[in-house]
Amino acid sequence: MDVNKTPDATEDGQLNDKRTLNGWALFDWANSAFALVITTAIFPPYWNSVTDETISFFGAEISNSSWFTATITIAYLIIAVLSPILSGIADAGGRRKSFLRSFTIMGGLACLSLFFFEGPDTLWLGTIGFALGLIGFAGGLVFYNSFLPVIATADRFDKLSARGFAMGYIGSVLLLILNLVMVQKPEFVGAGDLTGLPAWLGDPDTFMVRLAFVTVGVWWLIFANISLARLPDDVRVPGAGLADMAGRGWREFTGVWQKIKAAPNTVRFLSAFFSYSAGVQTVIFLASLFASKELGFETSELIVVVLILQVVAIAGAYLAAAISKKYGNKVSIYVQLVIWTGICLAGYFVQDKSTFYLVAASVGLVMGGIQSMSRSTYAKLVPTKKDVTSYFSFFDILEKVAIVMGTAIFAILDQITGSMRLSLLALSFFFALGMILLRKFKIATDAPVIDA
Repeated sequence: MDVNKTPDATEDGQLNDKRTLNGWALFDWANSAFALVITTAIFPPYWNSVTDETISFFGAEISNSSWFTATITIAYLIIAVLSPILSGIADAGGRRKSFLRSFTIMGGLACLSLFFFEGPDTLWLGTIGFALGLIGFAGGLVFYNSFLPVIATADRFDKLSARGFAMGYIGSVLLLILNLVMVQKPEFVGAGDLTGLPAWLGDPDTFMVRLAFVTVGVWWLIFANISLARLPDDVRVPGAGLADMAGRGWREFTGVWQKIKAAPNTVRFLSAFFSYSAGVQTVIFLASLFASKELGFETSELIVVVLILQVVAIAGAYLAAAISKKYGNKVSIYVQLVIWTGICLAGYFVQDKSTFYLVAASVGLVMGGIQSMSRSTYAKLVPTKKDVTSYFSFFDILEKVAIVMGTAIFAILDQITGSMRLSLLALSFFFALGMILLRKFKIATDAPVIDA
């Protein structure tokens, strides 16, 4: 089936409707605040500063960085297991938008709970809050991404996907700038002397950092609600119970899997995507923790690093789309994988902060581009709008399992060697393997890829 031969309308309006497309992109603006502030900029160094260097767990001594990485691994393992069932229910029962809202609420509330994480005594609160935030963020993405072929035609995928990532970067950067002011100049936001804070608000020295976590939750919930109001409403299957939807959903999911297995070209892309995603996502999650632990970056310094990274990432997302327009998706992805490999090698040898700034800028250049191009490339391989959530579930499950594998290997090497550098070097293997697996992949928007 030709992916360009899509119906003229969604269940709730016309394809390529400007208000709907802008609403979809706005969701990136909403949830990217979590990806930036919590997982990248502020929470990792905060974790490193308020937890003990080693954590006792049933008699075992675990480094705080390994514990942090293991939390990411477990959260994404949970989502990887649940995604096939949830996405199947979303398609079979018409619950795509409902699940997106539910995961958003979970993630937003988890961010609010992190305000009360202050140190070793509240370690479990910080661990569970961070894990639930990850589950809310990652769990919602499968439903968010699956809206792409439902609201737009194939010729819009690359540009719309890039717009979503760009809006995410812009929005999260604005919030991060506010957080930088809160941490560095609290008097600018009306919080001068904090020594008189009530006891229930916790340590005055960490108050503004913890308040930054609250701003992420509020930001996420407010803007996601605006986005959800503009997306097509669910068309629910009448009389379908949860168990029935789950059964139908699982059969639908396995049916999609059979179609994908019968499409060697799609299998090639997904295999490559799985490999390089293990590297991409692990670097994104752990770059700040690496800088904090290995190079001694302070929270305020890391915020500046991440701001540079995000500004470069905005241009990187559009640059990837421009390369794709001229040379094709495959070439665009290849160029970025070469850069990613160089980043891992450079990270292993970096010894000073000034060099790390250059490495971080390089990450920004390819961080948004590789994700945007991967999403739009896969959207071109989906042959039909029927069961689209289940198709995208494969994409998201592979990414989540890749994160589980990448972070698990990183944590194990970190725990064994006591250094994050060897773990970072090992990630270059995933990018090299991704390039090898991508060699025989072919992409053409005007040719059928999978039989519908």
